[in-house]
Amino acid sequence: MWISGCGLLGSPKPPVLAVQAGPNPDLGPVAPLLEMMSNLPQGDPARQAEVFQQAKEAAELQPTTSNKLRYALALATPGYSGADPVAAQRQLAELLARPETLLPVERLLATVQLKEVEQRLILQAENARMRDAVPNDSRDKLQAINRRLAAESDENAKLRKALDEARAKLEAVTHIEQRSVTDRGSGAPHTP
Repeated sequence: MWISGCGLLGSPKPPVLAVQAGPNPDLGPVAPLLEMMSNLPQGDPARQAEVFQQAKEAAELQPTTSNKLRYALALATPGYSGADPVAAQRQLAELLARPETLLPVERLLATVQLKEVEQRLILQAENARMRDAVPNDSRDKLQAINRRLAAESDENAKLRKALDEARAKLEAVTHIEQRSVTDRGSGAPHTP
């Protein structure tokens, strides 16, 4: 099986990874791992925490290669609060340092996930670098514009309130004037 990555946003292409998995690898050993990786980010937060905690406890209490791989893959799976690509990278690298302890299909899955995690970490670092590259002048200008906008919004609210009060007074004066004109037209004596 040949796996090739593609470069993102001008980043260099990762090296092509050649993994010999045979004509039809037995996916039985990794089927539960793939199911966990598929279901983990889709569950509600309580279920996600439960699945993650089970993988972590199994790796700590019974540190078999399979349990360690399950935990590393749980750390590597994006889309939920327990994901930790740095820890996943470390765990997967440790597992792959002794490839003879993994079945060929487990080795393939661990290798693919390690490459994916490494690419995610590269992208996160690039995003952080780009955020930090924004000059402070731009941030200061944006903050000043936001403050001015907030001040103008407050001023507009005050002016709207003053306008509403002036309209209410005008309506009251108009009402009094109309009543006065009506009273004069009917010949009723006007009492101040």
